[in-house]
Amino acid sequence: MLTARRRVAATAVALAGTLLLASCGDSDSGSSEDGKTLKLWHYEAPNSAMGQAWDEAIKEFKAKHPGVKVEFEAKGFEQIQKTAPMVLNSSDAPDVMEYNKGNATAGLLSKQGLLTDLTAQATERGWDKKLSASVRTTSVYDTAGVMGSGKWYGVPNYAEYTMVFYNKDLFAKYGIAEPRTFDELTAAMDTFVRNKVTPLASAGAEYPAQQYLYQLALSKADRAWVDSYELYKGKTDFHDTAWTYAADTFADWVKKGYIAKTSSSAKAEDAGVSFLQGKSPILFSGSWWYGRFVDEAKFDWGTFLWPGSNLTLGSGGNLWVVPKGAKNKQLAYDFIDITLSKKIQNLLGNKGGVPVAADAGAITDARSKALIDNFNTLSERDGLAFYPDWPVAGFYDVLVSQTQKLITGSEEPATVLDALQDAYDKGAPKQ
Repeated sequence: MLTARRRVAATAVALAGTLLLASCGDSDSGSSEDGKTLKLWHYEAPNSAMGQAWDEAIKEFKAKHPGVKVEFEAKGFEQIQKTAPMVLNSSDAPDVMEYNKGNATAGLLSKQGLLTDLTAQATERGWDKKLSASVRTTSVYDTAGVMGSGKWYGVPNYAEYTMVFYNKDLFAKYGIAEPRTFDELTAAMDTFVRNKVTPLASAGAEYPAQQYLYQLALSKADRAWVDSYELYKGKTDFHDTAWTYAADTFADWVKKGYIAKTSSSAKAEDAGVSFLQGKSPILFSGSWWYGRFVDEAKFDWGTFLWPGSNLTLGSGGNLWVVPKGAKNKQLAYDFIDITLSKKIQNLLGNKGGVPVAADAGAITDARSKALIDNFNTLSERDGLAFYPDWPVAGFYDVLVSQTQKLITGSEEPATVLDALQDAYDKGAPKQ
């Protein structure tokens, strides 16, 4: 959606004043490079694995570039998502920034000519050799902005996937074993409901509600289904077996009390905090939460892959992109290169991230090893199915509004699927 995966946002820095003052710049303004300043934006929380790794990368960059000033600005995920086209087409564009991957995000910006072609850099610096095929999928986009082939417009330096986070202390309190099957998962949720505990941490105003919906569909899908939906390699029917099961089951889970009706207005941060505070025993979301939970959780917790499904949400991580109008592109390339170095990749792995170019023997933290082992399991079975909002521009907001209707019960599942079909068909390329 994640893409969609929506990230734990770093402290947002308001863009309003900047945008009002910014004037549209020439697309080749990167030629005015002075080599004295690197302007960097990202939206990772300071205590996340990525946030800690990028802080170290900045230190490494400064050591290798004496006299160069790094102007780092922490941005909010939604802030960049909603304003990127305007900012990147202005004189205030950063030199390198984190941006969401997928057709509706990085693909759209590449199609609009707002991103620098990184193909030559990827080859010369060996980035193409460091990234596996499944991770590279979101780095390259064709002339229509569709991922999977074409030129390099972004570089991920971590991977991500969704999993079930569970509160071991609460499970033990109610005598529930770690679920190994889907039936055991629903039985566990029934036990929590009987004890007046809402089992699933969720949020309808952002993710992860739509992550639950998509995962339910994936449990009835295969790779061909994913390729049709995400890469337009076939017809997508929102009334097929997978989507129908997902919408019906999601609505049923609300009725059963697995998901709180009050979560329709909650945001991702609310869901994460509900889990951290021990209010919700289960959160299904992404590995981007891992480092924060290690740092902040005051109870024993664990993770497992969604039972009964070979597919789950995931991909290479968000991308480092270089705006077309960046003023110091060479410095941007150097910074990206540092984030892919063994030193930074190993640090990322030991802080709870999923590195793409680490030394396996350098990962010493037990939880981190489990995180990476599960990712390798998914990779080996080709189990990364991307995110539900990727196929078409603006689909994230449609998924939010329609999933909210399932939570509140204001629309029947079939009507929600009608709306999703309509929005998808209007945005997807004509076949």
